[in-house]
Amino acid sequence: MTATKTALIIGASRGLGLGLVQRLHEDGWKVIATVRDKANPGDLGSIVGVHIETLEINNTAQLDSLKQRLHGETLDLLFVNAGVMGPLPQDLEAVSEEQIGALFMTNAVAPIRIARRLAGQLREGSGVLAFMSSVLGSVSIPDGGEIPLYKASKAALNSMINSYVGELQRPDLAVLAMHPGWVKTAMGGENAEIDVFTSTSGMLKQIKAHSGNGGLRFINYKGEPLVW
Repeated sequence: MTATKTALIIGASRGLGLGLVQRLHEDGWKVIATVRDKANPGDLGSIVGVHIETLEINNTAQLDSLKQRLHGETLDLLFVNAGVMGPLPQDLEAVSEEQIGALFMTNAVAPIRIARRLAGQLREGSGVLAFMSSVLGSVSIPDGGEIPLYKASKAALNSMINSYVGELQRPDLAVLAMHPGWVKTAMGGENAEIDVFTSTSGMLKQIKAHSGNGGLRFINYKGEPLVW
């Protein structure tokens, strides 16, 4: 029999994070999932067998505590999903320094802090480290003019991932910056092109396909390469 795989999903209380947990659970994985408040996990709490941990990703003490609690756990997948849209409207003349700082901390800096603490527990030879990026993070694509700060935060995330891979020195790891598509979530809105099931099913397929194929890739949920 094939050994059960273990996944850690960061940010799983709703939307794409919750959908990823559901797809992994359906596929027979052992799933560990984080939410800001373990006492109020939302729909995540109804998935039998999922181990729920509390994590506010911008709190380094909580990151350190999570690392300690997961000590000795070998991961096949670490997927950093947590992210925010930031202030709306994104009027560059009106937003505060605090709002900009919180957006970039959550979307670009915290994901790397998480990876630094936990990537060492990814399985040698087949582990996958994935980050929820966005096609808007592509500097060469002139889109997202109505949410320029969010777009810039995802471009910053891509840049941070690129730098981190050099620091990581793990050529065996598949590192994926993933665009989930335009998805019907609280962030994507009801006019989006695809549902959560379609997006998360596609992302899981790509995770499995890239396991054992080390290197950094910027792809969408269909596996199509994207320009940085």
